[in-house]
Amino acid sequence: MRITEMTSKQPPHFVFVHGIGGGAWCWYKLRCLMENSGYKVTCIDLASGGIDRSDASSVVSFDDYNKPLTDFLSALPENQKVILVGHSAGGLSVTQVSHRFAKKIELAVYVAATMLRLGFLTDQDREDGVPDLSDFGDVHEVEFGSDQLPISAVIKKEFQRKIIYNMSPLEDSTLAAMLLRPGPIRAILSAQFSTTSDIDKVPHIYIKTIHDNVVKPPQQEAMIRRWPPSDVYVLESDHSPFFSTPFLLFGLLVKAAASVGCN
Repeated sequence: MRITEMTSKQPPHFVFVHGIGGGAWCWYKLRCLMENSGYKVTCIDLASGGIDRSDASSVVSFDDYNKPLTDFLSALPENQKVILVGHSAGGLSVTQVSHRFAKKIELAVYVAATMLRLGFLTDQDREDGVPDLSDFGDVHEVEFGSDQLPISAVIKKEFQRKIIYNMSPLEDSTLAAMLLRPGPIRAILSAQFSTTSDIDKVPHIYIKTIHDNVVKPPQQEAMIRRWPPSDVYVLESDHSPFFSTPFLLFGLLVKAAASVGCN
């Protein structure tokens, strides 16, 4: 499907948000597919991600971490709306701005993502939303603060393909190994959101990844049960469908946009 200039209606504007340690670069295949089909695309680098110059150890709060996305939506004209797509911990970023900028968001799409309405407010939220990689052994390189608590972490290179990119092309996992950066885990785990908001006015859709070793299927299903989306799509994918199944993910995102009248 290609959007032409024969219609005066503006094409849907997709805004992609990466997970911990990633960056805008994660979405290069989706950006190509979408822009070649006439969609408008923005890929955000969160603080300490991608080419953002912040160091993960300097990002002390979730507000700091999510500031690039918050700034983008603050600057968006009031008469424009976007479709947000969050991957992994990027789901928390999508949820925070859905609370704050509901009138500017047409749809929120969670791709293998942490989907918690109020963030990490309870022990159950952490059980459902924090990846448990203990089955793989000691997989993280961790930086500790002066209080001896972790402030940033990244999965060690020798584990990245097995855990994150187990179904992805080798060239993509190689690229990712060159570009992944430590993520500000303390700031991300501090994410908590207010209950007084318009977030329920923002429809949301979940895309499950059934061969996911990071946000495992039982965790995805638990989050879906606790905050039911308007629809659930399923991909035969690892944690990184933007690499492993980009054409199928593209098709589901177009379907999601059509479900709210954006096509």
